[in-house]
Amino acid sequence: MSFENEKDHGVERSGDGRENEKFLSAEQSADIREAVQRLTDSLAKVIAGKDDVLRLVCVGLLADGHILLDDVPGTGKTTLARVMAKSLGVKFARVQFTPDLLPSELSGINYYRSDTNQFEFRPGAVFTNILLADEINRATPRTQSSLLECMQEKQVSVDGVTYELKEPFWVIATQNPLETLGTFPLPEAQLDRFMMRLSLGYPDKEAERVMLRRFRGDSPLDTLEPVLSGAELLKLRRLCRNVYVAPVVEDYLLAIVRGTRESAELQLGASPRALLALRRAAQVLAAIEGAAYVSPDHVAKLAVPVLAHRVIPRSSFLEQTRALSEGIIADIVAAVPVPTEAYTLPEWRN
Repeated sequence: MSFENEKDHGVERSGDGRENEKFLSAEQSADIREAVQRLTDSLAKVIAGKDDVLRLVCVGLLADGHILLDDVPGTGKTTLARVMAKSLGVKFARVQFTPDLLPSELSGINYYRSDTNQFEFRPGAVFTNILLADEINRATPRTQSSLLECMQEKQVSVDGVTYELKEPFWVIATQNPLETLGTFPLPEAQLDRFMMRLSLGYPDKEAERVMLRRFRGDSPLDTLEPVLSGAELLKLRRLCRNVYVAPVVEDYLLAIVRGTRESAELQLGASPRALLALRRAAQVLAAIEGAAYVSPDHVAKLAVPVLAHRVIPRSSFLEQTRALSEGIIADIVAAVPVPTEAYTLPEWRN
């Protein structure tokens, strides 16, 4: 697979208010599918029976969207983050979030050096490529908020100085939805920075049987080799942005997101950031499925994982919030008319 001069492969056309719009070529589409297949195959060597979730994780990765894994202990959340880091061959950092974790441990700190009589910046844990924020809801709100800037702007500000994070920078956070003692629920601003909330869930019987066989000796994680580089990932991300989104599909996106704000069942609807995240994720899903354009089906498939964690139902018990939010989003999607107009590539491009 070659990513050289990928800009030369796209087709551009200006006009209709979409200046210099690029389109995904057949060669680029094949490159994306082949790369994602290698990545999902690598993940599946360790995580058994969760192909659908692994594909959504890859969607988040290629869409440059952080992932929140919301699940009970022992289902493979931490393992998934480690497998992804090894499969990409990039720098990885795991931080166990606890009530005594300090913001400076994440962002970094200026410390005084007596030998030079100067302050020197010591980078924190976020100066990595893949950051695993394990049990993120166990840290205090002050520490949680130290991730806001780096997740959105990919930079860190310490003592008035801004430090850029190296690309790719991607956060996978985990939390246990059943434990509330000693935890601090993530605020809306933090949740809104996660592109998707996913759950691995318990594997089925056959998948667990496969796990028993795989882990008889050494962990399969120990033998994994990188299947994609960080540079290749960045180029794949750029290519996915060339997937065509027709005006009628944009209207469909708008109707769904605005529907969350108009719903009588929700006290907080989805933000404009959520709208952009849903579009980016739909572009990647279309590319993975071999399409050069986004269909309403791509949008509908992603609406729940992209939007449900960002909205707040008007009334529910804490343990019921997730199921209720997902049900409301599904109902909103079902109520929005599916476009009947053409949403494929423009006629001149076909």
